[in-house]
Amino acid sequence: MKKQMRRLCAGVAAAVGLFAVASNASAQQKNEISITRQPGIIYLPTHIIEKQQLIEKHAARLGLPEVKTKWITFSGGGAQTDALLSGGVDMVNTGVGNLLLLWDRTKGGVKGIVASSALPLAFVTHDPKIKSLKDFGPSDKIAVPTVKVSTQAILLQMASAKEFGAEQWSKLDANTVQLGHPDAVVAMANPQHEVKNHFAAPPFQYIEMKTVPNARIILQSPDIIGGPLTQGQFFTTTKFAEANPKVIEAVRAASKEAQDFIRSDTKAAVDIYKEVAGDKTSPEDLLEWLKQPGMMEWNLEPQGTMKFAEHLYKIGTLKTMPKSWTDFYLPIAHDLKGS
Repeated sequence: MKKQMRRLCAGVAAAVGLFAVASNASAQQKNEISITRQPGIIYLPTHIIEKQQLIEKHAARLGLPEVKTKWITFSGGGAQTDALLSGGVDMVNTGVGNLLLLWDRTKGGVKGIVASSALPLAFVTHDPKIKSLKDFGPSDKIAVPTVKVSTQAILLQMASAKEFGAEQWSKLDANTVQLGHPDAVVAMANPQHEVKNHFAAPPFQYIEMKTVPNARIILQSPDIIGGPLTQGQFFTTTKFAEANPKVIEAVRAASKEAQDFIRSDTKAAVDIYKEVAGDKTSPEDLLEWLKQPGMMEWNLEPQGTMKFAEHLYKIGTLKTMPKSWTDFYLPIAHDLKGS
């Protein structure tokens, strides 16, 4: 366990070293903006923003008519944050664990812009013997997008602390394996595969429930957090934000317009998601899943992030405990009622 933590910290430290070099080079106004996200309908606002060119629209309204965006999909948040710190991309949309870790390690050099979604994450199993976390043995593998730092990996730690006691928060860390959600679905569908458990993000838990025999949900993020938890949010380096304030303002306006569009015309939003993401799931299934509890949590304000921070500080992953969520979000979001 200690060796794993040392490797993780060493990887982050190396990335932060690159960040110190790359941030100076990128601290200038830009017209071509690169943004990353992960697969899944949890990132639906970003698909609307891309298709309707909402960042370009609002940037032009603010006096920047030449702004163009390039969207890149990564399988996990770890690769996204590495790309941000190395200067390979300008901003990312991924989970709160990655944001907190980068904010801490860069001493405030990375901060959130606005949140985009807080849909429930679900722990799915098709192993007949698994009824709760207490049933896991050493050989039972759990797929998460990024070991240690993904939202799912940290939620599993928080759930373990509740189930086994505060000192046992890392009890199931050794069971986790790193798989992007689409790859985890493929693994779950193969009866011979060692991975029979997946801490999933929408729509992947619903796909597994529909297609994998005996698949069932044993735990969801609201059970652990006590309410919605922001999973998708935009964040960037403070140097980029300072050099491109109108782009940051455009991202907030674009996010709000995309969220409003999803609520007002969910069918059209699903059609855009399928087109942009290439998801072959039927629109009827997607629309039905979006009717499930918590599946329309599209909000600008961060939700549940301080509970996340408290856990990470308690176990020593964060060296600094934020006083408020506004510590790790840019001023553009400070008028929101976050948590």
